[in-house]
Amino acid sequence: MTKTLTALLLAGLLAACQSTPQKQDAFANVSDRQWWKEATVYQVYPRSFKDSDGDGIGDLKGLTSQLDYIKSLGVDVVWLNPIFGSPNADNGYDISNYQAIMKEFGTMEDFDALLKGMHDRGIKLLLDLVVNHCSDEHEWFKQSRSSRTNPYRNYFHWWPAEKGKPAFRPGSFEVDGSGWRYDTLTNSYYLHYFSYKQPDLNWENPQVRKEIYSMMNFWFKKGVDGFRMDVIPFISKDTTFPVITQKELDEKYNGDWSQYMGNGPHVHDYLKEMNSEVLSKYPCMSVAEGAGVTTATAHNFVDEDRKELSMLYHFDGVSYNYQPGKFKTPYPGRYPLPGFKAIYSKWDSVFAQKGWGTIYLGNHDQPRMVTRWGNDDPKYREISSKMLTTFILSMRATPYYYFGDELGMFNIKFDSIQQYKDIESISMYYQIKNRGGDLKEFMDAQKISARDNGRTPMQWDASTNAGFTAGTPWIPVNAAYSTVNVAAQEKDANSPLQYFRKMIQLRKSSPVLIYGKYTLLDKDNPDVYAYTRELNGEKCLVLLSFSNEGGTFKLPEGMKPGEEMINNYPQKINNNNGTITLQPWQAVIVKIGE
Repeated sequence: MTKTLTALLLAGLLAACQSTPQKQDAFANVSDRQWWKEATVYQVYPRSFKDSDGDGIGDLKGLTSQLDYIKSLGVDVVWLNPIFGSPNADNGYDISNYQAIMKEFGTMEDFDALLKGMHDRGIKLLLDLVVNHCSDEHEWFKQSRSSRTNPYRNYFHWWPAEKGKPAFRPGSFEVDGSGWRYDTLTNSYYLHYFSYKQPDLNWENPQVRKEIYSMMNFWFKKGVDGFRMDVIPFISKDTTFPVITQKELDEKYNGDWSQYMGNGPHVHDYLKEMNSEVLSKYPCMSVAEGAGVTTATAHNFVDEDRKELSMLYHFDGVSYNYQPGKFKTPYPGRYPLPGFKAIYSKWDSVFAQKGWGTIYLGNHDQPRMVTRWGNDDPKYREISSKMLTTFILSMRATPYYYFGDELGMFNIKFDSIQQYKDIESISMYYQIKNRGGDLKEFMDAQKISARDNGRTPMQWDASTNAGFTAGTPWIPVNAAYSTVNVAAQEKDANSPLQYFRKMIQLRKSSPVLIYGKYTLLDKDNPDVYAYTRELNGEKCLVLLSFSNEGGTFKLPEGMKPGEEMINNYPQKINNNNGTITLQPWQAVIVKIGE
């Protein structure tokens, strides 16, 4: 009797299991999956995120206190800008101690608590690796400059003054524009591609590379999940420092110094060595800030068989529509959409068969995306923010999304140079002043393009200083915080914040939006960016209006739009005999039927 009953129970259980539909893995038919391809990266500028102690500077405890908010967004990875020991000549990108925490940000115990809090919530952490240069207050440089015979002398690039002045190399953050700085202590010049407070490390020296790999292993052993690598293509130099003529620069590098600096003779030798010594030992992600990288050279950094890095991000998109010869000065009026589409379509094609790309519109080196690429007028700000979110999260690439953009935060637009904190804006102002340039044009352009626009504090609520700090913020809070803030948008089902969450979940559940083939449609349409994504028989159409007037799109013959997957307007799209009319800054993704 017992055996019979047991058999019946087992048979019933088996039948129930067989008759119950099993949840399908939406990604089951996708080959070559990687977690970092499917992740959405949320960038946090720690100085501006959340202050816990009232000193006006965001810190690690403040960030830890907001991990539940970050988790609620649905993002997978946090990229954290530099938190290491630094005198802050360039807000942490001048590192004086790679294995210590900046005092303003807290302690190593605070970091450990932050990392544990992230991992407990299923969030991975990406640190900034800044190893093209360090701080002139790093002990290595203090030793190096003390004498020509010091053991650390060869950790940096020195040029003895008795050989004459070295050939010009650009220094991005210097008023005179020179990348060489004369140092009286040893009657020599040292190289700095950025500020004189950021001397370039000499990667030709194996001991330097050994020190860097040791430092990377230190952080990996702590449990970090990868690195974003600051200007990593610049690490290799031609150490003979030959004279580069303008003709040579034009012919070889399109007149672009960054392409020259990003094509050093040993850059790939060093990255292969880094991969072998460090990266290959961990299930990590690595992303290069692709300064100087072009579509022709990108694969050398990221193809899997190269054994270098996971991915890189380029500057073609965010640099679009700037006037040549004028520092980050956009052309007047709305940027031409066909050119914008051409850039992102070109970069998609680069990785269509091999390698993997990234997509972003804002970060700590950029203005707020709504001001630059949407419309920050109150009438259009929220809807254009949602449209840009749809674009970023529907392209074939790993999306990088900057903190506060989920709220539609926009540029603060300072009026005077005295209000700026950023070394880049200040040095360029005085460069232009010294050569008698147009300072008004520069200041007007900075309201659109300056980096400080993207560095104002996170707007948490309508309380004093947007809930960012109980003290005086290190940089002013945007005055719009009383209405544009997290607390208000949490209560509004139609807010940019809630839309961002919906779009994140749509991407997570739709392999076609991650791995699907991208095809640009109607490339010359001046108002609408249209493309399809297609994977394993599933196809969807993405329609994005980049205009205050909206736009129209004629469906290709035979294309039948079906269910709307997401729409940033409450009304469905208007399809009149195959001609779709979009509202201003509308974004919609629809399934395509047979």
